[in-house]
Amino acid sequence: MSNLWRRVASAAVLAPVTLASAYLGGWLFLVVIAAAAGAIMWEWAGLVSDRRDARILVPGLGALLAAFVLVGCNEAGPAVGIVTVGAAVAACSVALFPRPQQIGAAPMWALVGVIYAAVAFFGPALLRRDPQDGFAALLFLAATVWVTDIAAYAAGRTLGGPRLWPRISPNKTWSGAIAGLAGGVAAGVAVAYASGFGKPAILGTIALMLSVLTQAGDLFESAIKRRFGAKDTSQLIPGHGGLMDRLDGFLVAALAALLVGMLRQGTDAPAHGLLIW
Repeated sequence: MSNLWRRVASAAVLAPVTLASAYLGGWLFLVVIAAAAGAIMWEWAGLVSDRRDARILVPGLGALLAAFVLVGCNEAGPAVGIVTVGAAVAACSVALFPRPQQIGAAPMWALVGVIYAAVAFFGPALLRRDPQDGFAALLFLAATVWVTDIAAYAAGRTLGGPRLWPRISPNKTWSGAIAGLAGGVAAGVAVAYASGFGKPAILGTIALMLSVLTQAGDLFESAIKRRFGAKDTSQLIPGHGGLMDRLDGFLVAALAALLVGMLRQGTDAPAHGLLIW
């Protein structure tokens, strides 16, 4: 119960800050999500090695900083390129300068870590850049992801039942997964309808996809933590663990939402492509 209240208190602080910055947009929102991506990079480096390895952090954080500036200047293409270079440099640094008795650190984990942190930045940043529907798209995404998490957690704790994938995450249940899907779809459709967007069947299908990917992202992060014997990625958020623990599903869903929008409307209006059918 005490952990639940810590989670509620943390969410009561973080959610309004995140939504307010998303509403205002611009450089303020980019600063918030770039800081989150940097924290994820910091947590990843500590997770995959016995200490927060400068061979991963320096090129990773440098690439994220450059991407932040480039996206703010409407240069998304070069931003993706610089992150790719940063990921390659991190992997090469680990491969070329091995350390004795290094726990877990390997070129693959360095490469994946930089990309993983960058995804946390690019998804929401490029969706919000759409001047017409950017904020609505983020509301749709956030409602779907957050309610998926809340419904899955509540149903899993209350109903219990068969485990979803005990080898990876022993606390997740099928009842929680199904409740998460139902809640996520309902929340996404409700937000889309309240925002004035039609085609509830199509948007409900998109919300379903995002809800599934939210839970898949959660399982992926659980698998990584289990691989390195960690319960949480850090203790940055009381009751929640680290930012990776909270944003694991969101960043995967945000990337998927961005790709759907880009496939339909290109890089200039991905939020419009996501919501307008």
